[in-house]
Amino acid sequence: MKCDEIFTALALLEKERGISQTFMMDKIIQAITTAYKKDHEGVENVVVDVDEAKKDLRMYVQKEIVEEVENPGTQISREEARAKFGRIDVGGIVNIPVSNVEFGRIAAGNGKQVIIQGLREAERGMVYDEFNSKQHEILTGVVTRIDPRNGGVSLRIGNGSESTEAMLSASEQIKTEKLAEGQHVKVYVVEVRRSTRGPQVLISRTHPGLVKRLFELEVPEIFDGVVEVKSIAREAGSRTKMAVWSNDEAVNPIGACVGPAGQRVGNIVNELRGEKIDIIKYSEDPAKFIAAALAPADVLDVWLADEGKGCRVIVPDDQLSLAIGKEGQNARLAARLTGYKIDIKPKSYKEEA
Repeated sequence: MKCDEIFTALALLEKERGISQTFMMDKIIQAITTAYKKDHEGVENVVVDVDEAKKDLRMYVQKEIVEEVENPGTQISREEARAKFGRIDVGGIVNIPVSNVEFGRIAAGNGKQVIIQGLREAERGMVYDEFNSKQHEILTGVVTRIDPRNGGVSLRIGNGSESTEAMLSASEQIKTEKLAEGQHVKVYVVEVRRSTRGPQVLISRTHPGLVKRLFELEVPEIFDGVVEVKSIAREAGSRTKMAVWSNDEAVNPIGACVGPAGQRVGNIVNELRGEKIDIIKYSEDPAKFIAAALAPADVLDVWLADEGKGCRVIVPDDQLSLAIGKEGQNARLAARLTGYKIDIKPKSYKEEA
């Protein structure tokens, strides 16, 4: 049976979408054989021959030659086989052609459906590949809808056919930030998952990775690898502590991140809607690193525990509250930044001890 439309459609899919004609033809054959078996109870073996040169498809039902037929779907009597195919022995297999009319009806409906489905799968696959390569990167999205019930924000990210809708849940939003429809906003791609409805892009405005990527965009020394971000501790919308290190002694890592007149860090603070950012110098010496992490408080001494990752820090009496921070935030972020459990005590405690 001539199937010019199917072959033409497959050639177009391969040219425009890069989907293999062989792959799609296999899908079509699978669909039409399944459909035929569904319409003909008892039929088990169905074969489709493809002639690409002639753009021709032929369907056959394979049956075994027997003396007495018990299952008409899989067997044919020797007499009937001999009448149709000539002298054939019992136990042989014959291919009985399916009429062009019936085959045409099945092929047209199912072939079209498979092509449409294949097109959708290909588009989803392309979108998935596009965004999967952008995991842990920053993308700019446009706010399309805000759900008044749960505060979730829908964003359109990407361009043209390779764009998708992503949901910024309330828990991944900066609490002090108010978004509006049509607004452009930078988001961090946490993960990309496959789903039946297309790729699911998980995005965040609160992830520490957002801060790191923003600094990579603003600070050439970080982008080039001269300055390295060692660790980040963040409470989104309020404060971030970031430890940096320079591979070049001539480059001040803190100065590079701050930028001339504070321009670089200022741009990031503006993007994060006023979130404070403490930039400290990383040290391989835990005591020095812990002392730096408690900035802006001065640290007089650091005692490291003999076992485990714990320490006691001594600060001037008048800086105890500064070291701990409002509601314990400064100490909490310093502990997360360094990986140490920090016990802060005033100088008078040391003198008493």
